[in-house]
Amino acid sequence: MKSSSALSSPGRTLASEPGRQAFLLLRTVFTVAPILFGLDKFTNLLADWTVYLAPVATAVIPLPAQTIMYGVGIVEILAGIAVAVRPRFGSMLVAVWLLGIIVNLLLLGSFFDVALRDFGLLVGALALNRLSPRIHRGQ
Repeated sequence: MKSSSALSSPGRTLASEPGRQAFLLLRTVFTVAPILFGLDKFTNLLADWTVYLAPVATAVIPLPAQTIMYGVGIVEILAGIAVAVRPRFGSMLVAVWLLGIIVNLLLLGSFFDVALRDFGLLVGALALNRLSPRIHRGQ
């Protein structure tokens, strides 16, 4: 009978386990991407992010769209750092953030393709959450 435990197979490390590899891949992507996209909110090199902001956002938060995007950038950077440091918590933060982006895009009434893509990312963030090891108090 084949054991799935890396500890019972002398030549295998935890990093060679498929679940561990999936965790590391998702953790890396959900750390790097939010940080890079968050930083880009300050430079707009990749996109003019304000076109993705529903007008209702500036009605609720009476600030210029670019100022709101600066706040969005800060949240995204913090979410990426949270995934790096506490992947179980950070992945849920990213999932909730992506849900907010999806709602914003649906309210905007366009960019449905981006909303669908972000739904796929949301599912990936939830998968990262399920793969993330539980951190026990006292460790």
